[in-house]
Amino acid sequence: HYKNVRSRLMGIPTLIKTLTASGDSSLSFVHGAADVVFDSTYDEYMFVFTDIGPATDATAFQFQCSIDGGSNYNVTVTNTWFDAYNRETGDDTSLGYGTSYDQAQGTAFNYLARDIGNDADSSAAGTLNIFSPASTTYVKHYYGRVHSHHSSDYAQDYFMAGYFNDADDDLNAIQFKMASGNFDGVIQMYGIS
Repeated sequence: HYKNVRSRLMGIPTLIKTLTASGDSSLSFVHGAADVVFDSTYDEYMFVFTDIGPATDATAFQFQCSIDGGSNYNVTVTNTWFDAYNRETGDDTSLGYGTSYDQAQGTAFNYLARDIGNDADSSAAGTLNIFSPASTTYVKHYYGRVHSHHSSDYAQDYFMAGYFNDADDDLNAIQFKMASGNFDGVIQMYGIS
């Protein structure tokens, strides 16, 4: 029953590619390379992150897209970003807008999670959805939600949404990396029809 309800709400996800990082500096999905499809085949693409663990303590997990097949990851973006957290001790909780983690017509990598710990019990997991990356009429919208174990023992829940402000070119590659250092983890790419 759950599967039927889910497919009516968001469509049917089809696994396109799974990439595994093991001490890698980045993972990239490039249309046309290694069986990756990132074009008008699907109206929506979903990336699922599992066990994302940085080598560097208290660093951020980020992404950015490309319009030139991965030669450059610097598409202009405007986005919003907020998080909720609770410390393991229960003495520090908050819900707030992350003014340091959004962009207004910027070309830097976009934050998915921040201050992820690098100890054995720390990691991040979540999803990122991008809509109509091959549109040459509209900007390309996205939203994401990621949970991580903060380096100072917080449970953190991150929410982000925005758009790539390029209505003329198609997005044809996406890269994930840490703001500093290498990482381990699995990223799966799905097309949703």
